[in-house]
Amino acid sequence: MIWTATFADLMRLVLLIIVIAQNQDQVTLRYFSFGSAVNRRLALFIAAVGGGLLTAATGAARSIQVRAGAQKNPTDRNRMRHQSR
Repeated sequence: MIWTATFADLMRLVLLIIVIAQNQDQVTLRYFSFGSAVNRRLALFIAAVGGGLLTAATGAARSIQVRAGAQKNPTDRNRMRHQSR
């Protein structure tokens, strides 16, 4: 199972490298009052890393939320444990 996920992630990285290598044009990035001209490959890389960080942060926040809810209601957790037997 872990090797399947590792292989899938490596394939995604290879595809990302191919996309980045093919896009060499200059683009203008504007973020609020900041503006700059950068390579399209750098802009795509920043977007990919930003999307990954946003996804990781959302997943971590949800995990913390679920864990806090489980610690707050231990009777619910014990009831579910006894129902599964």
